[in-house]
This record gives sequence, structure tokens and C-alpha cells, in this order.
Amino acid sequence: MDTTFFDRENASKHYCRRTNYRVQTLKTTALVDTESQAILDVHCTTEKRHDTQIGWQLARRNAGELHSLAADKGYDWQRLRDKLREEDVRPLIKHREFRPIDHAHNARIGGTLYGQRALSETVFSVIKRTLGDAVRALSWYREFREIVLMCIVYNIKRAVS
Repeated sequence: MDTTFFDRENASKHYCRRTNYRVQTLKTTALVDTESQAILDVHCTTEKRHDTQIGWQLARRNAGELHSLAADKGYDWQRLRDKLREEDVRPLIKHREFRPIDHAHNARIGGTLYGQRALSETVFSVIKRTLGDAVRALSWYREFREIVLMCIVYNIKRAVS
């Protein structure tokens, strides 16, 4: 699981003033299958929601298909780990290091499984290089649809090659 930001193309200044259009980026979180590098689920928001809340929402929707969930330190929340374990999903989320015990927890996370987390960053990199790093739609629903279509096109290209 990883998060990235897509720029929102600026509309005309007249449109921005008339509709109170102020958000400049769209926060996109994707759940990626590390074997096939296919995007399983996507979440978009313009709000200032924490990654842990979005991560739990994506994990809950796909709990039946997940065996483990690798994420970076931005998803460090003990309740998220507990909820994942209740759903029989192994959390591979590094702890932010405030105490010596956090170093020990991070050392227990397997390097090969956690290292596959970088594949989700690769997926976003490929999407941004090939399909662009901005959405062009003006309304929220159409921006979300545009992101979902980018993910579908990416999945189709991966399946064909």
C-alpha cells in the first residue's frame, strides 16, 4: 500500500473564484498486488485524512484477498495492526522509532516481504510517467473516475505485456 499525490490542473481563475475551487492536489492511495503489480483497489481524497484511516478502509474492503499488508511508517498505528490481525492479515508496517522497543519491532519485520513494498511506489512512478501526473477534470467525481481509469489502463498494459 502506498500513497501519492496527483496535481489538479488549474481551471480558469474565473471558474476558481466562482466555485471556490482551492484544492491543488488529489491524495491517492492504492493497494497493489506485489506478484503481478496490479492495482487491486484505489482511494482518492482531497481532505487532510491520515494514512492510517485510509489504509484501514482499503484493507477492510479487501480483507478476504490479503495475506499480508506492507506499508511505510506513515501507516504506523497499533490499532491498524490489531485490526489487520483480527482479519487474518499479517501487518508489515514499520514502527516510527521513538523508543528502543520500536527498533526491535522493525528488526523483526522480514526484509524480503517488506522490501516488496517498493513495488507500489514503482506502480505510481509508471502511471505518472506514462499517463501523466495531473488530473484534468474539474469536478470531484470526474477526478476520481479519471484516477480509476488510469489504474485500469495501467492494469491492462501490465496484463498485455
